[in-house]
Amino acid sequence: MVNPVSIRFRRAEVLDQLKAEAGARHVSSSALAEELIEEGLRSRRHPLVIFRDGPTGRRAALAGGPDVWEVIGGVVGGDVPTGMRIKRAVEQFGLSAQQVSAALDYYASFTAEIDDEIAANLRAAAEAEVAWRRRQDLLSG
Repeated sequence: MVNPVSIRFRRAEVLDQLKAEAGARHVSSSALAEELIEEGLRSRRHPLVIFRDGPTGRRAALAGGPDVWEVIGGVVGGDVPTGMRIKRAVEQFGLSAQQVSAALDYYASFTAEIDDEIAANLRAAAEAEVAWRRRQDLLSG
């Protein structure tokens, strides 16, 4: 469902920058504005989280650190006892406990999004392993 809204820019250069960036990304100005507004609202709720481009598109990441899905993959699940998971993530990623908590807070708000990124990474890793094994078979035969 489309919900139109009118936005007035006080500074023409902001609108010019929006149009230029939208053109460079091959998206409409409306689509880019919506993305930027959503990310800005998320960043206000989760100030240690930023958004960056990558092979799978835009994704949440800790400022100066790894992607949120990477941290969550190291904290949630696995064989580490619940009480030790944050400490393990701090050691594994070289993050502060505050950063790990920020990733957990973001995950609590956007669980499905992060779960999808974790699942996509697991699929990509499995596909890469299959390709590597095929190469090894070809080389050994």
